[in-house]
Amino acid sequence: MTLLHITSKDNPVLQRLRKLSQDGGAYRKLGSVWLEGDHLVRACLQRGFPVTQAVLTEAAAADPALRALAEAALRMLVVPTALFKTISGLESPAQIGFEVPHDGGQVLTSGLDSIVLDRLQDAGNVGTILRSAAALGFRQILALKGTAALWSPKVLRAGMGAHFGLRLIEGLAPADLDRLGVPLIATSSHADAQIHRIALPQPCAWVMGHEGQGVQGELMQRCALTVGIPQPGGEESLNVGAAAAICLYESARQRASE
Repeated sequence: MTLLHITSKDNPVLQRLRKLSQDGGAYRKLGSVWLEGDHLVRACLQRGFPVTQAVLTEAAAADPALRALAEAALRMLVVPTALFKTISGLESPAQIGFEVPHDGGQVLTSGLDSIVLDRLQDAGNVGTILRSAAALGFRQILALKGTAALWSPKVLRAGMGAHFGLRLIEGLAPADLDRLGVPLIATSSHADAQIHRIALPQPCAWVMGHEGQGVQGELMQRCALTVGIPQPGGEESLNVGAAAAICLYESARQRASE
């Protein structure tokens, strides 16, 4: 492992990391992802993801536990705390971060329980859905064009490490889902079938639509089933992250009872 001490904010490596932390889609061009904080760093290591380099503050370098995490990287960069803040995307900067390679090479795999994200805009919603997916056994995420960048710093933080246990495919069109080979299910407040009173197909793909516009027509036409989520409190609709958690839980519950 190579150990370097950096004190210049103009260092090319730090300039690239600033781009990754400040531009949500920069990973697509630069081919790497910035993970900030020990929680994401640990999740990455637990799943065996390769680490190009670790960046840590001088204080973190003196902490045995954080330094041990950094030693998993091919290269360790130690910087002053003030310099680490210039590459941080957090209001309260962490003490450690990883740069990991990203090639975007995962492809849609047929026959898997999946979640389709149809132009979801809010990074918090996307990350929340990824966390629910990882927890409830849905391992493939299929993001249609117009969805928030899955590996952006905001989605990574909301996902809390879920990314590293999922297959994440971006930039799809509705027609690409024809290769999935499992029934698509959408939710609708107008559906006659209630989610807890119908046998859900296994495996399946839950479709989660745009926060304001819902599921686009071309995609809704591909859905084999629409179901309703009971809302006895009388609200018009649920947040998409909450709706996704309910849908995935019901699929998992029915699978476990078979």
